[in-house]
Amino acid sequence: MDEHPESPESAYSAHTSGNGLNTGAGAGAGAALDRRAELSEFLRTRRARLKPEDVGLPDFGRHRRVPGLRREELAQLAGVSVAYYTRLEQGNGQNVSAEVLDAISRALRLTGAEHAHLTHLAKPKQHKKKPSVRAQVVRGTLRQLLDTMDGVPAYIAGRRTDILAWNAMTASLFGDWAELPPQDLNWARLVFLRPEYHDLFMDWEQKAIDIVCHLRMDAGCYPEDPRLAALVGELSVKSEEFRRLWATHDVKEKSYGVKRFRHPLVGELTLNFESFRLPDDSDQTLLVYHAEPGSPSAEALRLLASWGRDATRAGAGT
Repeated sequence: MDEHPESPESAYSAHTSGNGLNTGAGAGAGAALDRRAELSEFLRTRRARLKPEDVGLPDFGRHRRVPGLRREELAQLAGVSVAYYTRLEQGNGQNVSAEVLDAISRALRLTGAEHAHLTHLAKPKQHKKKPSVRAQVVRGTLRQLLDTMDGVPAYIAGRRTDILAWNAMTASLFGDWAELPPQDLNWARLVFLRPEYHDLFMDWEQKAIDIVCHLRMDAGCYPEDPRLAALVGELSVKSEEFRRLWATHDVKEKSYGVKRFRHPLVGELTLNFESFRLPDDSDQTLLVYHAEPGSPSAEALRLLASWGRDATRAGAGT
């Protein structure tokens, strides 16, 4: 038997290059995401999704060797020189101004989240105390608030899609998270590595997309976070679906919407969810699920609440 088995992070470096992870010396648990590579790939993938007709440019039917707009066309739309934009797309964004980033964002038709992500990558903030590696602590009063929300699933998520705190109804819907190892209290690991969550989410693909988009936003804010890099490395080795979605470079803020579940005890539920970023820690978000009053899903939540510990044991098919 091999006495030195390959770690997920070192295996990741063998599987991917140019995918945003610094796989040079020191890569692995202490690796960091390569901000320049992230910037380059993000701009390239945003440019590739646009066609000339999408932005009012003529398309003379010439053979296009690459999908989407050419660099020359994008530079023309943004009002910058081709050489300037080329340097930026190669990851050289140190001296780019906010005005130029705004112009490029408009030319690329970026969403608000994508514009923020581009700004984080091109003009990174200097974090004096390395907040990305500090333990995330949930205030005691917030834990008390979760406990009072006894009719709806509610939890607090932090950086890297870590799950920080939750109430009893959350356990009834998603399973007994208290029995998981601490490192598995993470939405990305649950969704991509645990088959029961594939069954729980009726639209699993959309949930997976959301998770990867949130991780990408974190990567832009904290490219030096070694735990984030290690998580990306592990998932890239263990999940083909994660590798595919990570390569899209799509980003999204936590927001609101609808999720449909297939629960082993109460069957199908359709729940609305809302997310609230905490005012004293923008890296923590309170998420609350609720059902339309009088709906079958509302009755299903009531049943889960009445079953208590029995529902927790059955949550997510565990």
